[in-house]
Amino acid sequence: EVQLVESGGGLVQAGGSLRLSCAASGFIFDDYAIGWFRQAPGKEREFVGAVSQSGANTYYGDSMKGRVTISRDNAKNTIYLQMNNLKPEDTAVYYCVADQSAIATMGPRMATLDYWGQGTQVTVSS
Repeated sequence: EVQLVESGGGLVQAGGSLRLSCAASGFIFDDYAIGWFRQAPGKEREFVGAVSQSGANTYYGDSMKGRVTISRDNAKNTIYLQMNNLKPEDTAVYYCVADQSAIATMGPRMATLDYWGQGTQVTVSS
């Protein structure tokens, strides 16, 4: 019943921008904070950032800080990850995740977060 479906990934040139979407269903959307993680080939999954239940607050990890903006539209049950000035090292599968925890704790609590999407591939060419 619970679904998180990422979309918007693809191939982009270095320095370009991309906007990912995460469509949610099967749970009370605004009871959950939504985070974004990424995983590059051969690497561990890494916290990108998160948005609070109301959308009023965001919290970002170090990997893409200053180059990403997370937002949500609770009327559409959709979360967005706007990525700018992309670099080849940003190439990864990007995942959205829903959890009732505070956004600042989502990174350390990666192993216990509630619901995960299937991921969408982002490839940045040099």
